[in-house]
Amino acid sequence: MIDLYTWTTPNGRKVSVMLEEAVMLEEVGLPYKVHPVNLQKDEQFNPEFLAINPNNKIPAIIDPQGPGGKPLTLFESGAILIYLAEKTGKLMPKESRSRYEVIQWLMFQMGGVGPMFGQAHNFFRYDPQQNSYGVERFNKEVARLYRVMNHRLGETEFLAGGYSIADIATYPWVSRYEMHRTRLEDFPNVKRWFDAISARPAVQRGMNVPKG
Repeated sequence: MIDLYTWTTPNGRKVSVMLEEAVMLEEVGLPYKVHPVNLQKDEQFNPEFLAINPNNKIPAIIDPQGPGGKPLTLFESGAILIYLAEKTGKLMPKESRSRYEVIQWLMFQMGGVGPMFGQAHNFFRYDPQQNSYGVERFNKEVARLYRVMNHRLGETEFLAGGYSIADIATYPWVSRYEMHRTRLEDFPNVKRWFDAISARPAVQRGMNVPKG
């Protein structure tokens, strides 16, 4: 059983969605135990958690049956998604060209969507000044990222063609579209993609981990 250390953030929900999708695959099965790390109580700075992730960020996992049958501790959500995809043989193609396409769109989320949407959330929510430069910068970059996704999703059903860890990584951030002042109706291909993923039972369960 995999130990998942997480909280109710987009990065945390990436991994719980992936684990729920893996559980749905009966021939694989990947049970896990949730260990909530309450960020509002600064539990990410507890010595017990820092021993798992010295970068004091969620999510992190411990797989007692890691490579070679030895326990593996892993942090960084993108790395965890790749690991779980390779462990289960699901949600990332084995064929080289398709595999790199998934990794490309996963890195798009890790390097663009996550950092920029996250900073926009923080700025819009906590900066009382709302200075014009900051508002313009975040609005422009968030909209640019949505246009990239909207164009891509006008060509393919999912970001890398078939449903993959690239979609699982990106969906929890898009689910907070209201926090970064976006109307999904302005990006119809993204909305179609978002609605399709929202309907998946494993996604619905994973987005509710840990339970509030």
